[in-house]
Amino acid sequence: MLIIFQHCTTGYRQNTPLPHKPYIRDKIMFDKKPIGSHSEKEHDDKWQRDIINRLAFAAINEQKRSRRWGIFFKSLIFVYLFMIFIIAYFPYKEGSGNITLGKHTALVQLNGVIASNSEASADNIITGLRNAFEDSDTVGVILRINSPGGSPVQAGYINDEIYRLRKKYPKIKLYAVITDMCASGGYYIAAAADEIYADKGSVVGSIGVIMNGFGFVDGMKKLGIERRAYTSGKHKAFLDPFSKENPEEVSHIKTLLNDIHQQFIDVVKKGRGKRLKNDPNLFSGYVWTGEQSVKLGLVDALGSSSYVAREVIKAKKIVDFTPKPNYLDRFAERFGVVMAKTITQVLGMQEGTIR
Repeated sequence: MLIIFQHCTTGYRQNTPLPHKPYIRDKIMFDKKPIGSHSEKEHDDKWQRDIINRLAFAAINEQKRSRRWGIFFKSLIFVYLFMIFIIAYFPYKEGSGNITLGKHTALVQLNGVIASNSEASADNIITGLRNAFEDSDTVGVILRINSPGGSPVQAGYINDEIYRLRKKYPKIKLYAVITDMCASGGYYIAAAADEIYADKGSVVGSIGVIMNGFGFVDGMKKLGIERRAYTSGKHKAFLDPFSKENPEEVSHIKTLLNDIHQQFIDVVKKGRGKRLKNDPNLFSGYVWTGEQSVKLGLVDALGSSSYVAREVIKAKKIVDFTPKPNYLDRFAERFGVVMAKTITQVLGMQEGTIR
């Protein structure tokens, strides 16, 4: 009987259910009491209550842990969204004047195709240039260019703004530094600088205008396709690739291109002046190396951004004023999430317009 009692006690202490065994009543006695007595029932009830209490406390503790993790993740999401909000509304621009940096050379980078929806848009470049000139510690400004060209309108905006800033801040010179390429619209902008520097292997020039397309008239005939275009203007469809060329319309396009080309030539002559050599191919659309460009007067000398900052401006510390796109814009452009752009517009962070 002593062994049976010890087994029951051990099972209760280890929180394991007791094996079901029939109790021996009225025959086997322990301490003069039958095993199936009233005290044994109380013992069973107490054991059951203890199990229920343990389960209840375990459930409560689990809920507390779940609640704590829920609060933690909600707080983390809130902090994440708050940081995105701060970065979106107040994107950090190095050298924006908020931090004392000491005398320095300001740098603005123009990379890629010049277009209204690119990082090399007039909005972005002009914003960087204004911040650079307005900083009280700026000794000189470098506009580092690596671009094949782009929109003449965007290039014209930047060109005009450079002249305005040079006039407003006559003590601060602007130097255009060409890296890999400065062609077409890129050189349209560089021509407004006080001086132009390039690497000996840089590609410079392409002073011209181009408009291209394709004609599918003969191909449509072979396929048995008939073109049907309805317009309310005589020349409304003059760029239609499925219609035959009209000599009058071709003449109009050439006149248009010649006018834009002449504007380009005037801008280059205004910026470079007597430094340009009298070469018949100068405005033909050709490109040249950096070394050839120095001989033609398109470039003043060979040198990098660090060289210009150190040897020309005499302020070797370079501070980048190029505007950085905010994270909402990067997210929208990278993943094409329409909703993100909608939210950006609703919050009033859409792209500005220069007037």
